[in-house]
Amino acid sequence: MIVDLPSTTTVDISKKLVRLRSETGSMALTRVLTLVVVVGENDADSAIETANDASRQHPCRIIVVVIANRRGATRLDGQIRIGGDAGASEVVVLRLFGPLASHGRAVVTPLLLADAPIVAWWPTEAPKDPGADPIGEMAQRRITDVSRTTGAPRAPLARLAAAYSPGDTDLAWSRITLWRALLTAALDQAPFEPVTAVTVTGGTDSPSATLLAGWLSKRLRCPVTLVPSRKGTGIISVRLDRPSGPLDLVRPQNGTTATMSQAGRPERTIALPPRSDAECLADELRRLDPDEVYAEALRQGLDGVSHSRRTSTEAQRKGITPSVAESREDAARIRRESKVSASSAMIEAPMPEKADDPKQVKKAAAAQLETARAKRKKSS
Repeated sequence: MIVDLPSTTTVDISKKLVRLRSETGSMALTRVLTLVVVVGENDADSAIETANDASRQHPCRIIVVVIANRRGATRLDGQIRIGGDAGASEVVVLRLFGPLASHGRAVVTPLLLADAPIVAWWPTEAPKDPGADPIGEMAQRRITDVSRTTGAPRAPLARLAAAYSPGDTDLAWSRITLWRALLTAALDQAPFEPVTAVTVTGGTDSPSATLLAGWLSKRLRCPVTLVPSRKGTGIISVRLDRPSGPLDLVRPQNGTTATMSQAGRPERTIALPPRSDAECLADELRRLDPDEVYAEALRQGLDGVSHSRRTSTEAQRKGITPSVAESREDAARIRRESKVSASSAMIEAPMPEKADDPKQVKKAAAAQLETARAKRKKSS
């Protein structure tokens, strides 16, 4: 259900919310937080859809502040979405016009849930200092998305690092959760050797690749090099050099499966699909305490990352980074071998001649009991 309230006030919106709750009885009463989304008119619909999907894991009140038009007369257009149009939440859309567009906090405050944490999210353009923003000041968590900025990510990440305050995070960090988990799990297995150098290959427009390199630099305390690839490729590979040989994790562009290889172990394929914005947002809503690991990677780890002048193709040709083409071939070979092994293992057992004969059933049961007794005697 969608209810439009043109040229309204926050008082009228609050009263309408109460009436809808009493009339429909379908609005979530176990909401765990208030999610405040600040977005422009062009990106409002996609932001609402993403927030709705994330709210299925975290029922909340979603307040969408749409900066519609800073010119003209002051006006507030409201919209309330409940039921199937609001996921597991209730969505309040506030479109601000004229001078009111600069006073989002004043409009949002009367609609906040009492005694519930507040999370602010800027899906596109975020303030330079989220913690000093009027809406960001009242939030326990502030979520940005530096990947929405144009150009190289180094400057936007540097601004986030300079303005960082506890509670800040970015969806570019959430997108590397699976990468971090796989690399951590691999290093927790033998051989337990120190990593002497790291090479990360990622797109020139990928802040996630830069943050992954910063995290590895901080955690492993070794030289980390970031090799650039074409725009839009995302993270392609990570190589961890160790005395026994390199550990390579490679995911080809637009792929959903990665190949992991290391000395002394068979190569294997691992599911590593790109994460959606809704998945990343849901992860960030799961915790309301400061993300100290993100803070270390952003503020300290990036300083230890060196940027290679070689392109991804040149680095692969010289053997500095793993070959993506070989990774594709290895993944295809592993899939073929898995299919052959599975098909050879499928042996159809013959049906008993008289499966419905009571004498045969009793005889088989007696044989099983005798086998079980013999095993117990042997073990004792």
